[in-house]
Amino acid sequence: MPTDILRLHRGDAPLLISIPHNGTELPEGIAARLAPEAHRVPDTDWHLDRLYAFASELGASMLVPRHSRYVIDLNRAEDDASLYPGQNTTGLCPAVRFDGEPVYLPGQAPGPDEVAERVETYWRPYHRALAEELERLHAAHGRVVLWEAHSIRGTLPFLFEGRLPDLNLGTAGGASCAPALQARLEAALAAQDGYDFVVNGRFKGGYITRHYGDPARGIDAVQLEISQRVYMDEDSFAWREDRAARLQPLLRRLLTTVLP
Repeated sequence: MPTDILRLHRGDAPLLISIPHNGTELPEGIAARLAPEAHRVPDTDWHLDRLYAFASELGASMLVPRHSRYVIDLNRAEDDASLYPGQNTTGLCPAVRFDGEPVYLPGQAPGPDEVAERVETYWRPYHRALAEELERLHAAHGRVVLWEAHSIRGTLPFLFEGRLPDLNLGTAGGASCAPALQARLEAALAAQDGYDFVVNGRFKGGYITRHYGDPARGIDAVQLEISQRVYMDEDSFAWREDRAARLQPLLRRLLTTVLP
């Protein structure tokens, strides 16, 4: 297990939480080529390993990378196929930030050979660990849920119009998990009144949700994209304990819902 690339906590429940955009590290050779604002890695899914830390009490496994999505986006296919054709998005090795501004200084973006090298160094180890942990849990239980944990700034005109709902559940339009499981999650979201939500809206699930979800085989994949305003300060990137403490009981109910 390449611990300099990722962290894997192995649990004993049929639940794996993958947090592919939680990392913030930048190798020195890449950091030196970034535009000044990109050094703050503003497009990080901030603090999600902390937000979901309680999941170990439920027996969940958790997979977290160490490096920033500016090194490589682990939730995209290695061929960099667009997840949302016709809409603004960012790439496998992003050249633009979520605000549409450049990640790199002029002329410093990686070329094809460097992208291929990053795939080998960072992308493949993460996906190998993810696939192996899913298989371990599936073999032990006969079924497993892959919970793709994401968060994003709630207003980003470059990527979507208006205000993103607080909670955005994605199941690839119903293809990545069993209908009954999606119905239970929707019911749990509808039963609370603290947060607005949408199912299969702007964020339907990225590459990991779509690639690994195989409900016919007993592998259900669900993505939850959280608007960052509900648990942190979006401008400073600071953790807000008051907001997080209010959200975590609902997250616990959602994860409990997917367990047998």
